[in-house]
Amino acid sequence: MTRSIVSTPDAPAAIGTYSQAVRAGNTVYLSGQIGLDPASGSLVEGVEGQIHRVFANLKALAEASGGSLADVVKLTVYLADLAYFVRVNEIMAGYFEKPYPARAAVGVAGLPRGALIEADAILVLP
Repeated sequence: MTRSIVSTPDAPAAIGTYSQAVRAGNTVYLSGQIGLDPASGSLVEGVEGQIHRVFANLKALAEASGGSLADVVKLTVYLADLAYFVRVNEIMAGYFEKPYPARAAVGVAGLPRGALIEADAILVLP
């Protein structure tokens, strides 16, 4: 099986000892994305802005891997407050179409840089 690193300037650079994404065969593992603007490296304001930025970052990585968000089979969302769950669902509908990927949403005590949301994904490419 061939393993390769996927990266793009259209998503934030890794801020630790990890890759933006790793492709193994036709499966791509997208590292967790918080609401960092890739141009400035700063966390965007507010929960809605961060939700949109997280999905935009995942989209950029999916496209850099040769796929799209339609290829996502599993999505995990980490929320600093589960009260954001409803808004995540509403905004997610603008980025994903039916059939939606499998998903878990987890409430967490904290996220890097004080982010309000983080999400990672697994894609299977055709």
